[in-house]
Amino acid sequence: MVSENNLTAEERIARTKLPGKKAPGMHAFYRGKVETALKCSINSFDDFSIWYTPGVAAPCREIQEDPAMAFEYTNKANAVAVVSDGSRVLGLGNIGPMACLPVMEGKALLFKYLGGVGAFPIVLDTQEPEEIIQAVKWMAPGFGGINLEDFSNPKCFYILDRLREELDIPVWHDDQQGTASITLAGVINALKLVGKNLDKVVYSVIGSGAANIAFVRILIRAGVPAGNIILVDSRGILHQGREDLEADKENNPYKWQYAVETNVEGRTGGTAEAIAETDVLIAASKPGPDTIKKEWLAAMNKDAIAFVMANPIPEIWPWEAREVGVRIVGTGRSDFPNQINNSLGFPGIFRGTLDVFAKTITDEMAIAAAYSIAKTAEDRGLNEKYIVPTMMETDVFINEAVAVGLKAIEQGIARRILTADELRAEAEAKILHAQAETKSLMQAGIIAQAPEIKID
Repeated sequence: MVSENNLTAEERIARTKLPGKKAPGMHAFYRGKVETALKCSINSFDDFSIWYTPGVAAPCREIQEDPAMAFEYTNKANAVAVVSDGSRVLGLGNIGPMACLPVMEGKALLFKYLGGVGAFPIVLDTQEPEEIIQAVKWMAPGFGGINLEDFSNPKCFYILDRLREELDIPVWHDDQQGTASITLAGVINALKLVGKNLDKVVYSVIGSGAANIAFVRILIRAGVPAGNIILVDSRGILHQGREDLEADKENNPYKWQYAVETNVEGRTGGTAEAIAETDVLIAASKPGPDTIKKEWLAAMNKDAIAFVMANPIPEIWPWEAREVGVRIVGTGRSDFPNQINNSLGFPGIFRGTLDVFAKTITDEMAIAAAYSIAKTAEDRGLNEKYIVPTMMETDVFINEAVAVGLKAIEQGIARRILTADELRAEAEAKILHAQAETKSLMQAGIIAQAPEIKID
């Protein structure tokens, strides 16, 4: 993590560029980040007759008679497809399926190492919603869950809603539900530190893409009055007088819904007017560092909180936000304190979902995960530069798995009923196994240590 002490602004900015400079060489050395591995033992030639023909016919027949047996006899219960068309990647935009493959492999890496989930990157050479929906439905029998990734707005909402309706396995759009979960977790703990209540403060939400639309929905489900939220898109504050949103409500109903339901004050104007006199700023908009101005943050209420989550560069540098009085700052980057990133959510959320064979992932499960993430950090001791755990704190994913699995059981969408202790034992076993496996392969030299990448 970058230490800001005794560094000039130029030195801080230079250090933020190091991961991008090292990444091409590291990717080239390994030629990708994931591959399949075996789960079963191979002791002799006779084993092949069990794992393949003729023995494999027996479980096939049982699955034909009872499809639910696929969860018992195959990897379906621990397999997730990471699906993308590359139409809206990180801060890169529409780069297409081939160029987004490193991101999907990275997602699969995090699924495995952090959640013990076998994830498979699948990039689709189409950006038509109906073709995407059909492709996912065709591949769904082989998976226990679908993770949609980096689909553009507004089709991402339509694709998610359709697939959740038409499949009997969990379908999750991480840019929506995942980002919303970790953002809520960060807000919960930041508000504890400044002594404010979740349902009493005023929120400015900058950007009306998938992440923030979902965050607003989750925030409302968590008990925040919709009127306390001021939402901004590229044309300004959402309000009932936005005729452009009303005219486009068939194509993007969510933005019009929030134009009607949020912003009880009836504010108009742009980002500066939205931010003024608010307590919590959530930005997932255009990469900075000049997207949000220091003077706009200076107009926030006392003890303000700002999450500036654009990638690869936040809307404003965190030290600049603190210079004008923002008390707690979070970004989407791992090299600054308070990383508000969905990587803290989806591995544990899917772990708990898969362990109970859940049919879907509800907003209530996402909220349960958020409170679990917040509680894990709180138990370690909150401070202004530690409001959420880091990805290296394994217990956060185990705790999430337990909370999510129990919520699925409570809501009646689990095919498998486990106690809290059983859920914890399963999550610990799978996650610790994945991490031990990686470390063992590294120690044995099977996963080679990459050479030091020289930076000019």
